[in-house]
Amino acid sequence: MAENKELGLPEASNFIEQIINEELAAGKFESVGNKLRVRFPPEPNGYLHIGHVKALSINYAVKEKYRAEFNLRMDDTNPAKEDYEYVNAIIKSLEWLGIKYDRLVFASDYYDRLYEIAEKYILDGNAYVCDLSAEEITATRGTLTEPGTPSPYRNRSAEENLRLFREMKAGKYPDGAKVLREKIDMASPNINMRDPVVYRIAHVSHYRTGDKWCIYPMYDFAHPVSDAIEGITHSLCSLEFENHRPLYNWFIEKAGFPAPVPRQIEFARLNITNTLMSKRYLKKLVDEGVVRGWDDPRMPTLAGLKNRGVPAPALKKFVSDVGVAKAYGVVSSAQLDSCVRDFLNENAERAMAVLSPLKLTITNYEGEEELDFEKNPVKPGCGTRKIKFSGSAYIDREDFALVPPPKYKRLTVGGTVRLKGAYIVRCDEAVQDKDGVVTELKCTYFPESRSGSDLPCAVKAKGVIQWVDAKYGADAEFRRYESLLKDEQYPDQDYAERLNYDSEHVFEPFGVVLVGSITTASTSLRARRSLTLPKRRRIPPSS
Repeated sequence: MAENKELGLPEASNFIEQIINEELAAGKFESVGNKLRVRFPPEPNGYLHIGHVKALSINYAVKEKYRAEFNLRMDDTNPAKEDYEYVNAIIKSLEWLGIKYDRLVFASDYYDRLYEIAEKYILDGNAYVCDLSAEEITATRGTLTEPGTPSPYRNRSAEENLRLFREMKAGKYPDGAKVLREKIDMASPNINMRDPVVYRIAHVSHYRTGDKWCIYPMYDFAHPVSDAIEGITHSLCSLEFENHRPLYNWFIEKAGFPAPVPRQIEFARLNITNTLMSKRYLKKLVDEGVVRGWDDPRMPTLAGLKNRGVPAPALKKFVSDVGVAKAYGVVSSAQLDSCVRDFLNENAERAMAVLSPLKLTITNYEGEEELDFEKNPVKPGCGTRKIKFSGSAYIDREDFALVPPPKYKRLTVGGTVRLKGAYIVRCDEAVQDKDGVVTELKCTYFPESRSGSDLPCAVKAKGVIQWVDAKYGADAEFRRYESLLKDEQYPDQDYAERLNYDSEHVFEPFGVVLVGSITTASTSLRARRSLTLPKRRRIPPSS
């Protein structure tokens, strides 16, 4: 630690930064002026989800701590699934999180360079064109305990391989007819090293390059070589790529890049209980109509979380609290909820709402007035807003009981309660219809009990309840969300068995009133005064 301070290195907060400090102290990056470079390389085939925030945060911390360059790179090597829609969504998500990158780049920017490197592999005897089908390649790859079977095309000459590869590029062969494979070791204990595919034929138009190419690089090749092209010093990725690290290093080494070459370091990905963390499954939810889109508030995508009202700082705080580890682990979704509540409690302005309106009429009140309502009682200096009070209000039905249970602190006949920010009221009568349903409460208020008043008041109230002025409240639609998954996952259980199709409840605007305090001073929106309870409506999978 003392050595790091002498060298002017920042204090490491996790094992990745410890590795970086050791490398800097050893002079590994002196040839590049100790300039570090990291990248975040999503594939633009879907929207970013909460799991990506961890990788983003780790890379961005390196940028901030070490003044490193931070690239946002779209790893767009699979044209059949990629689109500008996803590129734009990824960019917007980073903007929402407040994460600024230095350069926006694309793997497709390097297609010409990648092709040149593939030809170098061939000429150096490190790659060959193989005519086996995808199924045959899989069948001959071997198992964890048995070596693979070499391709019968493995010993083609460099000249023949170069000719065939150029014919592949020229569009001479149909999809699946040939692939370019790296020649490594079919007996390697790491199956990833058993002659992996480098290029495949795909007569598919690319969203950026159009029809220029009919062969496309595989991710395991394009990813490390793109890192090397950009001068990335540290490839920070999740643990599922640990077994790919030897292959990552092989591709860079055989391409002939000078030192220092990128170093891959793996960390444990973010796993959250009852949360789908796979773009493949999230896309299925969208395609099958289980949700309305990638930005549905029930989705764990950043666009969905934003629409749900999750603040970006709370999300980053959650990821920071989880920390950076090497070992696999699962975090409770309750921890995320706690971070969101804490942030909102400290920062959000307050408003009052009634979902199940019950009319309350103050029989001894005349006229109307404006009351001061604290915007945020726990945030000093947040100030107040004016809200209208006309002597007739709605309270929530759950805040009244004809027959109260023990220790009940809300309103009942003969009991008192404080209307938040207003007055103490006593319920004198509960008006009921022919079916015994309470339709209105007749109440008395105590003028000296106004909130903030210094006047002595003999009447005390044990409870405080929300209310909405019946004259100045505004209609609103409320939605309550539950997890998209019903329970924890069990071995061999398909995600579809866990889906909660009752995950969204809409409280219709009819009979739902939002406090008038959120309207502007010049706006008067009358509330619907129906006493009909709000409907709970289930969103079917096809909606």
